[in-house]
Amino acid sequence: MSKGEVHVVHLYPREMSIYGDLGNTRALSTRLTRHGYTPVVHNHHPGAVFPEQAHLVLGGGGQDSGQARVEADLEAIGPRLTELAAGGTPMLMICGMYQLFGNAFVTVDGKRLPGLGLLDVTTQGNPKRMIGPVVMSTDFGDVVGYENHSGSTRLAGGQAAFGRVRSGFGNNGEDGTEGARTGNVFGTYLHGPIIPANPRFADALLAYAVPLATGAAFRPGELDDTFADEARTRQVARLVG
Repeated sequence: MSKGEVHVVHLYPREMSIYGDLGNTRALSTRLTRHGYTPVVHNHHPGAVFPEQAHLVLGGGGQDSGQARVEADLEAIGPRLTELAAGGTPMLMICGMYQLFGNAFVTVDGKRLPGLGLLDVTTQGNPKRMIGPVVMSTDFGDVVGYENHSGSTRLAGGQAAFGRVRSGFGNNGEDGTEGARTGNVFGTYLHGPIIPANPRFADALLAYAVPLATGAAFRPGELDDTFADEARTRQVARLVG
């Protein structure tokens, strides 16, 4: 018998999921099932009505052109996303969507794309890309992934980072920060996709989502994460020893 339905919304799967970030949605849905819950996945496209129920919201990376195509719709659904964030709904935004959840993204040719401001960050496009595997320290232990971005992101004073870089570039290659976190809203440059290799973080997102969906605390099942843990620890060992 199911422990309850959890509605997962993936923002712009066609425009903003070009680096395997749909894998985050699939992995979280699979984990929900294995924990005994029933995932209901909604793919939100530009111009569509935002789903009535949303207990976990995900977004992926994309090119500047993809960001421009979703800009108007993101502005339209912005008040709903802001309301959800204020209510504790967990959100994970990767790369391009992380940038759009900030205050603004300024492209390399100077075009300014306003963001939602859910994360107090600003991103400047650059001709040089930051590419490679990443290890960072977070509240959820070591988190690993792969970054590929030209945007250089700066956190405003008082904005918490998602993690501290142990290996890789992170937000800008200079200040040692990676991503940003406000409440249960997370932004990060880590692809991979990030969720399959980091089950502790994955289940933390589910633990935020489940009470909103069911009115009861998250009751995890017994999952075998041996392969994911081995993949993560090997990346940590290879990059930082």
